[in-house]
Amino acid sequence: MALEIIGTIVGLAYLWLEYRASIYLWIASVIMPAIYIFVYYEAGLYADFGINIYYLGAAIYGWLVWKFGHSSDGEGEEMPITHVPKRSWFKAGVVYVLAQFFIAWILVNFTDSDVPWWDAFTTALSIVGMWMLARKYLEQWWVWIVVDVVCVGLYIYKGLYFTAVLYALYAIIAIFGWLNWKKLMK
Repeated sequence: MALEIIGTIVGLAYLWLEYRASIYLWIASVIMPAIYIFVYYEAGLYADFGINIYYLGAAIYGWLVWKFGHSSDGEGEEMPITHVPKRSWFKAGVVYVLAQFFIAWILVNFTDSDVPWWDAFTTALSIVGMWMLARKYLEQWWVWIVVDVVCVGLYIYKGLYFTAVLYALYAIIAIFGWLNWKKLMK
């Protein structure tokens, strides 16, 4: 339970930094999954366990994109918040569907998960959401709202009450994050 509380505190810091569109969110984005790898494994949420390994790598990718993805020399103006390009929606949808079924298949066939489809759903959608965040797309907030709301129920079911509260806050703050990023868009 102590790790879950620490992860919750780091998660709140992460969300505040994301809301502000601060590049420092990526520091919390490395620490939080390192903690939750242990929390989710112990709770039997194996896809959430796995997604946190992905989050560690995605955090490094996100930091590099935010730091250097906006200009050839890595200097100058900050990477802008933009909309997902139309051509990317189909690709993101395909990645989501393939990930959903692959993760669910693994969970059904190789684990004792009692929530394989819900665990796979939030994990597959989180893969897409993290990519959207790394690209600084405004619509990433809507993906996180869906993930957060579903996770609240999933974590209550699994007895992870602090984490359920964290994700309920994530869902509420994600709405305000979307409004703030929309305002910050150039």
